[in-house]
Amino acid sequence: MRQHRLAAAMALVGLVLSGCDSQTNVELKTPAQKASYGIGLNMGKSLAQEGMDDLDSKAVALGIEDAIGKKDQRLSDEELIEAFAALQKRAEERMAALGEENAKAGKKFLEENAKRPGVVTTASGLQYEVLKKADGAQPKPNDVVTVHYEGRLTDGTVFDSSIERGSPIDLPVSGVIPGWVEGLQLMHVGEKLKLYIPSELAYGEQSPSPSIPANSVLVFELELLGIKDQPAEQLGGESESEPEAAEAQGE
Repeated sequence: MRQHRLAAAMALVGLVLSGCDSQTNVELKTPAQKASYGIGLNMGKSLAQEGMDDLDSKAVALGIEDAIGKKDQRLSDEELIEAFAALQKRAEERMAALGEENAKAGKKFLEENAKRPGVVTTASGLQYEVLKKADGAQPKPNDVVTVHYEGRLTDGTVFDSSIERGSPIDLPVSGVIPGWVEGLQLMHVGEKLKLYIPSELAYGEQSPSPSIPANSVLVFELELLGIKDQPAEQLGGESESEPEAAEAQGE
C-alpha cells in the first residue's frame, strides 16, 4: 500500500468521524449525510481488507481537526513516514503469509479433486470435467467466443458471474487467463465444462481484486455458446451428459 493512499483513506474516515462524540449524535437523513456514511463505510471495508483493522478512529479524527483548524502537527513528518512504513510492511507480511496459506490449500484441493471420477487433469495442471456434452465446432486461439460463466473460490464463494448478470460475454480466446485459454480450446460449441484452474494458470500472486485472494485456485462453470462469425451449420448439436455431471454442476 502506498503511503499517500493510506493517508487519504484515513482522512476520509476522519471526515466522517470529526465533530461527532458518539454514534448517537450522527444523523443519516440528508443525501449528504448518507453519502458521508457511505464514504466511511466503503473506506473502512477497504482498510479492513488490507489489514488496517486496528486504526484508532479518534486519532484519525484528531488529525483532521488539527488540519482543518490549522494547528501545529502533533507528530513530525519523519515520525509519520516511519509509521506509514511500519503499516505498509505489516500489510505486506500479512499478504505474503495469506498467499502462502492459499498456495498450500490450493495444492491440497487439486490433489484431492484429481481423484474424483470424471475429472481430467491436463499436462499444464488444468483440471476439468464435462457437465454437458456437445459436438459443435471448437474455437482456435485467434477466435472470439460467446460464453456464459460463473467463477468461484474453492470454498464456493462466487466472485464473478455472467449468469447472475443475465448476459453472456464475448471475449478473445487468447485474451484471458491461461486456464481459460486452454479450457476454451478443449470445448465444442454447446458444451459446458467445470474448470479447476491452478493459481499459476490464473492470477498467481497478483490478485486482481480483494474478492480473489493471491494464489487462489479458481473454479469456473463455463458454457461455450458460440464462436463469432461461425457459420450456423458448423455449430453442431448438443446432448446432455450423464446424471453425475448434472450433480457436479450443482456442487
